[in-house]
Amino acid sequence: MQYRNNFNSTMLDKELFSAIVKEKEERGYYNLPFKDTTAFKEYAATVKQNNVVVIGIGGSTLGTYAIYQFLKHSKELTKELFFLETTDPIDIQSKMKNIDVEDTLFIVISKSGTTLETVALFKYVNSLVKCDKHNTVVITENDSKLNTYAQANGMKMFEIPKNVGGRFSVLSAVGLLPLAIVGIDIDTLLRGAKNVHDSFFEESDLEQNDDSLSIKKRVLKKARFFAEYKNSFNINVVFSYSSRLEGFNKWYIQLWGESLGKLDINSTHQGLTPVGIIGPVDQHSFLQLIIEGRRDKTVTFIKVNDFHCDLSVPDITLKGLEELDYINNIKFSSLINEQADATIEAICSLNDIPCDVMNIDDISEYSIAGLMYEYELLTSLTAKLLQINCYNQPGVESGKKILKEKLLKGQ
Repeated sequence: MQYRNNFNSTMLDKELFSAIVKEKEERGYYNLPFKDTTAFKEYAATVKQNNVVVIGIGGSTLGTYAIYQFLKHSKELTKELFFLETTDPIDIQSKMKNIDVEDTLFIVISKSGTTLETVALFKYVNSLVKCDKHNTVVITENDSKLNTYAQANGMKMFEIPKNVGGRFSVLSAVGLLPLAIVGIDIDTLLRGAKNVHDSFFEESDLEQNDDSLSIKKRVLKKARFFAEYKNSFNINVVFSYSSRLEGFNKWYIQLWGESLGKLDINSTHQGLTPVGIIGPVDQHSFLQLIIEGRRDKTVTFIKVNDFHCDLSVPDITLKGLEELDYINNIKFSSLINEQADATIEAICSLNDIPCDVMNIDDISEYSIAGLMYEYELLTSLTAKLLQINCYNQPGVESGKKILKEKLLKGQ
């Protein structure tokens, strides 16, 4: 008897890890932690303007914004960073009226070089100030039309490698250049990501049966759970206990949604729905849905161990509110983490909501880069198990084609 099949069985951890090691040879984001930062730092040292405006959308801005928002109130940055990323006319006007365009460096970012929103915004900026080699730099693919434009106008260009997708590009020139210009330590950023890279790709710990979870084992375990329980728990909530992580939440939503909402190799619709919320604010809204709503959600809590801030609740009594004096003298950093722990305990006690807790050390370049790189790995691993292409976005492209046809017809 002869037998052939095309059944696609679930990969073992060893097979999954081997598949990622092989993919690492083709997909450039895996190796970005090893990138030479010299060119970015040298260019950053030449920038005289006090304002930096990034013009881009999606993967061209979200990762950079996530890191900048996380760090900007804890670092003594040398310049202010702004983002033009929407065609909302009120947003455009409200941002630009507060920026001195004569004291601004514009960074135009588009991997393809023809992103409609980015070009439209760049056209608007050109109507306000002459954009030239003295105040404009371009980040794009080497053979894009945007690079052709930059060369024709003598503008500095930094390359986005073709094998680095936009939503995985934060540790390329896309993020490193603007962050270096405003004074963020990009070498420490890369060290944080490299630590996660090295911990994941080491060969030694897959066969160990100890209870402690290395980065490799915890990411593999989490990806497998998401894939195996995709029909039961298809909503994945990131509950970040720091307002500094709001930008990270937005980045995660794009990374997760655009990477995993795909047709698999059998043309079956796949997808996991990302939700990003902030504690303690959303304890007073979305938490109710988690606790008593349908059991279709996983929850990942992200806590910050050290906020590097000693702000405390004042030791004062408010008439009529004396019963709350037990919070006096408590550091706000302790209070927010106690609120997180109470919420975690409330959810864990129910025993039917899958959840995990990630503690990042502090508000630093090292911590945020490690967190983001781990989420990139998690996304790639989950995609492998779902048997989808993690790196394309045909659903997005179809909308772009329709828009172009409509605009051309309108002309």
